[in-house]
Amino acid sequence: MNHAKRPTHCIVLIGLSGSGKSTVGRYLAQRLNYPLYDTDAIIEAEAGRTASEIFAHEGETAFRQRESAVLARVLASAPCVVATGGGIVTVPANCALIRARAFVVWLDATSNAIIARISNHRQPRPLLQGDNPRERLETMRQNRAHLYRSIADLHMLTDGIHANSVAQRIAMLLPGAPPSASIEDADDSTS
Repeated sequence: MNHAKRPTHCIVLIGLSGSGKSTVGRYLAQRLNYPLYDTDAIIEAEAGRTASEIFAHEGETAFRQRESAVLARVLASAPCVVATGGGIVTVPANCALIRARAFVVWLDATSNAIIARISNHRQPRPLLQGDNPRERLETMRQNRAHLYRSIADLHMLTDGIHANSVAQRIAMLLPGAPPSASIEDADDSTS
């Protein structure tokens, strides 16, 4: 992870699908009074179809091209909070752009937590479809952990911590963050 002081004009949340990026992003954006850009939601709105449908009809490469274009556009809209898709780090140019323009928070969770969250999600996650989602998740974790680590300024575990508490902790740990209410003031109920 990168411990050097980084700009906080954009905060980018990275991590596996189901790690809490969209939910934490909403709370963090609200706390910082920044707009939230969820790259998957933007792609889906612009395409008029779900991420799963884009993967099925156009393939992963086409989805990643859309994702890269959306990322570049939203990072030009500083200040902001950006909740990314789990695979955004698989494109080296995305990693370079994120590092250049944002403070990067890697949200992480155990496989059990991720599978529980994904099973309760309204839409299927395209890369976790099929037989044995746990095995696919572990493969993704092995393939992506070094990518997340290489661009992250901050690594946060989200298991058993309410998304609002995670957002508060991130806000408190941003470089130049003003002293604020203690962590204990946040709602620590599980999500």
